[in-house]
Parts: sequence; structure tokens; C-alpha cells
Amino acid sequence: MKGAGKVTRYIPIPQPTLLVGPGSMTRLGELIAGFGHLKLLIVTDAVIAKLGLLKGLTDALESGGTEYAVFDEITPDAPIPLIERGLAFFRDQGCDALIAVGGGSSMDAAKAIAVAAANPKPLRRLAGYFKGRHAPLPLYAVPTTAGTGSEVTVAAVISDPERKDKIVIVDPRIVPRAAALDPTLMTGLPPAVTAATGIDALTHAVEAFIGQWATDYTDGLALTAVGLIFGNLRTAYLEGGNLAAREKMALASTYAGMAFTRANVGYVHAIAHQFGGRYHTPHGLANAIVLPHVLRFSAPAITARLARLAVAARLGEASDRDDELAERFLDAIDQLNADLAIPRTLAALKRSDIASIARGARAEADAGYPVPRYMSQDECVALLKALLPVDGESGAAPAPVAAAKPSSPRKPAAPAPAKSAPKTPAKTPAKKTARKA
Repeated sequence: MKGAGKVTRYIPIPQPTLLVGPGSMTRLGELIAGFGHLKLLIVTDAVIAKLGLLKGLTDALESGGTEYAVFDEITPDAPIPLIERGLAFFRDQGCDALIAVGGGSSMDAAKAIAVAAANPKPLRRLAGYFKGRHAPLPLYAVPTTAGTGSEVTVAAVISDPERKDKIVIVDPRIVPRAAALDPTLMTGLPPAVTAATGIDALTHAVEAFIGQWATDYTDGLALTAVGLIFGNLRTAYLEGGNLAAREKMALASTYAGMAFTRANVGYVHAIAHQFGGRYHTPHGLANAIVLPHVLRFSAPAITARLARLAVAARLGEASDRDDELAERFLDAIDQLNADLAIPRTLAALKRSDIASIARGARAEADAGYPVPRYMSQDECVALLKALLPVDGESGAAPAPVAAAKPSSPRKPAAPAPAKSAPKTPAKTPAKKTARKA
């Protein structure tokens, strides 16, 4: 594991060109239109398409004379059959590049299509590290949530419904070439989604910071992300239309994504992947439920690191005792989850599944993640039992002090000059449409 960590420090990982601020999606469209692509596939979900949130992007593409088609069938935890439909549509439309617009599922789906389009073999055979011989097709990204950081990461996570698991495609070449962090696309997110995705970003930053592959570079990114999240997530949750808080959360998500791309993650993700594959639990929510428990298990091995996280979160001064700072950070995670109404338990979790989930999570983490403290099977089982719902209760956290009112979904604001980001710190069937500029 230590050897692998040293190798990851030297693997070249591209960093996308980042456009940040209101109107940056339109600016990205204008940028892409100048690249000479024959036809772009926009990968998104039906809600984004229905709300008209693609308009700034598509208008820019049309003005630049660039053709595009829209595949808007993406669902949470996009499964293999859905990716295969998207791949077939990509080929039928004669596309040569992709733009992902949406949350992590849309970006991961677009990444998988980009790899599979260049490497014609079953998706399961593309799972793992560097399984595609040929470079993926060009990819661009517009995240509409602040959580996954997928716009800067080397991985695509998709669901395998047959095996009730998730598969991960890892290749530095699937990092998008450019991305727009446009806060106007996030103002209509429901508070629950804001909460779960925000804690998802926090989990990325924290696990990158406490793991054995952390470096000075990833530490700087992770600590910056933690500071931004503690300073802005509650505001974004309670005031959905607050563009400043939304923009800072988008940056936090990106910085956290850059950190864990190098430093990797840990048991929180390993357990959350099991919940997602087995129960279809949204990934951010699963991370949020699991994070406090894994941190308390790991705490004896990472007291000094937790203390630094507490200082980044403005919970104390560096001169305070490490053990006191560490406990403040753990308590602050619990309080943040409570303020955001994150459930304390997982309603779908079944006692009969716990042993299997523990084995799967340990197999994933022990083989692939630089965790700071290893769990035995019994320790993992005990942790999971703490997440069982109490009979007759939902497991919901106490309601936040102030009631959160979701903002009405808003279309992107009129294009404004985008600024460059700092380089370092029953269901209606979805439709597929094609348009020519």
C-alpha cells in the first residue's frame, strides 16, 4: 500500500480548465464551440432538461455552429444497461465528444461512455485501473451539485445491478478537459440534496487528509475544502439562493475532488458503496451517515490530523491540545449532520445483510484504500449494527434550528464573465433528442 501511494504521487493527472461563477456554463459552451468537434453528446437527467437548465450551454453551442444531441435518461447510480443505451445513442448520433451536465451520476455516466466508445468491450471488463487501451473521447463537465468533485477526478463509478454492486473505472485520461462551476445551476437544489452532497464533499476532503497517501499538496486542498464547507454549507442549506455560498461550496467540492484523486478515500466510501449497490442509497447520504462512525473508530490513530481539521474548521487554535481539538472536530461533525437533518441510521439496512456488507467493505478498503486504521470483521460488524434503524423510528436526526425552505429552481442567469478558479487552494419516460445548429 505504501508503494502504491508513492507511485500515485508521480502519475500525471490532468487538471481541467475551470471556469467559475454565474454564467460560466455559457462561457464553457462558447469555449467548446471553438474546438472543432463534429457533434457533442450532452449527458444529463430528465429534470435538468425539463427545467431548461441546458439553455445557456446549447445556445452557446448553436451560436458557435456546433451540433449536439441530448441524452437525458441518467438516473442516480446509473446502471450498466443505461450506460449501454447512452453509448448506443452516442454512436447512432455520430458524436465525437461529450458534455456531462448534472450530479455525480451524469458525470460518471459520461466518463464511462467516453471510455467505452474508444474501447469496444463490455463495461465490466473496463472496471479497474487503466483497462482501456485507447484514450477516452474528449469530455467536458458542468456539475449541478457541490459534492462529488467528479469534474476533476480520474474515476467513474457505475452500478452493476446483476451483482448488486458498483464498479469503478479508473484512468487519468477521463478527467474532463474543462469544467464550469456555475452556482446559478445549484440554487434550486432541495435542502436535503444540498446537505447530502455537501457532506459528500466533506468526506472526500477528510478521508484524503487522514489517509496514508496524503501529501503536502493534497493536505492544502483538503484543509481548504474543509474550511469552505464548515463556513458555507449551513448557509447554502438554509438559503438556497445564496450565490456566494453556492459558489464556495462548488469550489470546496472541486478542491476535495482534487485531494482524493491523489490521496484516495477510506472505509466511509467502502461502506457507502455497499449501501449504494445493495439498497440504492444515494452516495452522498450514505457517506454522511457513515462518516461520524468511521472517524470515531479511526480517531486513536489520527488524533493530530483531526486536530488540524478542527483548526481548518475554525473550531480552535493550533496552540490548543490535539486531543481537545480532535474531540471538537468529531463533535462538530455530529452537530453538522444534525443541523442538516442527516439521519443517524440507515432505514434500508437489514441485520441479515451486515456480515456480507462488512466483508465487501473490508475487501474494497483493505485492498485499495490507504486507511489509517484497519478494521477487523467484528469491528466492522459492530459499526454497521450502530446504523440499524430503531424499531418504530425513522432514524432521522433532529430538525435543524431554522426550517430550510427550498429555492425555486432557477434558470441560469444572463451570461456574466466567468473568472478562472485558483489552480491550487410513475415515471415519465425520459427522451433522447438531437439538434443541429
